[in-house]
Parts: sequence; structure tokens; C-alpha cells
Amino acid sequence: MVWEALGSAIIGLGAAWAALRLFPRRFPSRALTLVTGVVAALLGGVITRFVVGPGNPAVTLLAALGVGAAMLSLLVRDPGQRRSAVPRAA
Repeated sequence: MVWEALGSAIIGLGAAWAALRLFPRRFPSRALTLVTGVVAALLGGVITRFVVGPGNPAVTLLAALGVGAAMLSLLVRDPGQRRSAVPRAA
């Protein structure tokens, strides 16, 4: 289980790094993106390990990549959109 957790963390870090390299302006913060990738992949790997059981490291790592990518997609923003400190009145 330790190797699968380490593999999940490395996959999450790799996915976050690749996302930052491909789309540097679409993520709000470099540190937030890297941490989100690692934590999401770890969470996905651990949950998959408990559901599928031991002996399926390929499935566990694939699910870790999927959950990490899904969580990273939630951080993506439009680079042309500006955020205002004061909300607009409706």
C-alpha cells in the first residue's frame, strides 16, 4: 500500500506539473495547483484501493490519475476574465 500511495502522489504531482506547463495562465496559483494534484491523486488512489482491494495496482494508479485530473480541472479559470474586488449589483 505504501508503494501505491507513493505512486499516486507522484502521478498527481506529474499531472499538476504537466497542467502548469501546458496552461500556465489558466491556474490561479502554482502552489495550489501542485498541492491539489498530489492530494487529489492520493485520495483517489486510497479510495480505489479500499473499493477494489489489494492486488490491483494498475487500476489504483489509473483511478488516482483520473481523480487528480478531475480535481485539477476544477481550478481552471478563463485567463481573460478579470475578478473584481467589489461584487456587481444585480
